[in-house]
Amino acid sequence: MVDFLAVGTHPDDVEIGLGGTLATLIGRGSSCAVVDLTNGEPTPYGSTQTRAAETEKASAIIGLKHRVMLGLPNRWLTDTAEARVKVAEAYRTLRPKVLFLPHWEDAHPDHVQSSHISQAARFVSKYTKTDMAGEPFYPPHVFYYFCCHLKKQAAPSLVFDVSDGFEKKIRAVRAYHSQFFAGGADKGEDFIGRLEARAAYFGGMVGARYGEPFLSDEMLGVRSFDAFLHD
Repeated sequence: MVDFLAVGTHPDDVEIGLGGTLATLIGRGSSCAVVDLTNGEPTPYGSTQTRAAETEKASAIIGLKHRVMLGLPNRWLTDTAEARVKVAEAYRTLRPKVLFLPHWEDAHPDHVQSSHISQAARFVSKYTKTDMAGEPFYPPHVFYYFCCHLKKQAAPSLVFDVSDGFEKKIRAVRAYHSQFFAGGADKGEDFIGRLEARAAYFGGMVGARYGEPFLSDEMLGVRSFDAFLHD
């Protein structure tokens, strides 16, 4: 059982979208896990072995102790019953209190399909009278994070202060050398700069140095306003 579970389409998506959040949560003692749907390959400069090694390094930087890759097809990811079952079994095994899922609007078709799969799997996870692994479970809370393929931004429901974990996020992204630097150091540094600018913008909107945005498509309820007393 974990507190937080993030679903990524490819290795590096979670680091890009909410690496600062995961690093901050882990630093404060929360248990976090990641499920990657695909191995992310082929790519121009990567390989299955290289990407796996980079993922292991990035996970260690963030502090993740549990990360699995489900082996669904990269580039041709499709929302099928089989894909939903694989993700649902991960939910039933890990039993997270909070899910972080990819936002459903994205330029990359894999990301769109990943969002649909992981959303549907939340409901599939509670099925009874099935041969799925694990006991029925319905993750109670879902937040959607944003990747950087689409040049538009949905209005977030909240921004999480990631100032404490942002340095680890950037180091974790840099661990994916084949994806961001093998094609040219300038290209990689430009991407890092955009991540920093984006985090500074969202952080600035909530009075923090760095922030990461999340969206909820369900009504949010709180039992205490104490968190707002510390701003």
